[in-house]
Amino acid sequence: MKAALIAGAASFLAAPAFAGPYVEIENNAGYVDGEYSASTTDFHVGYEGDLAENVGYYIQGGPALVNVDGEGTENEYSGKAGIGVDLSEQLSIYGEVSFLTVDQSFEDDLNVGTKAGVRFTF
Repeated sequence: MKAALIAGAASFLAAPAFAGPYVEIENNAGYVDGEYSASTTDFHVGYEGDLAENVGYYIQGGPALVNVDGEGTENEYSGKAGIGVDLSEQLSIYGEVSFLTVDQSFEDDLNVGTKAGVRFTF
């Protein structure tokens, strides 16, 4: 179940608006057949910036509250790092790696997710 949560917890990579630190609170919830099944709320501190004129990055992490329907809420840790590259004014690519701990452990059963995409704007 937590592996599915980490996949849902990943958010789309957006080009950084400015370089520097930020705070982000994000909730991702899952529903099966219209019924709530689980959610993860991340409380992250992060940093974003530019690696080159057309390449942006971010890295963030912090505590995560994982709530599974009927099982209560667990305190875990989560984080993500991503990069975006503008190939042209209208075409960009992005990638992200994220993690969510199990039983607050970074060694056993660490859930890792990846995301990659291409964005064309009109």
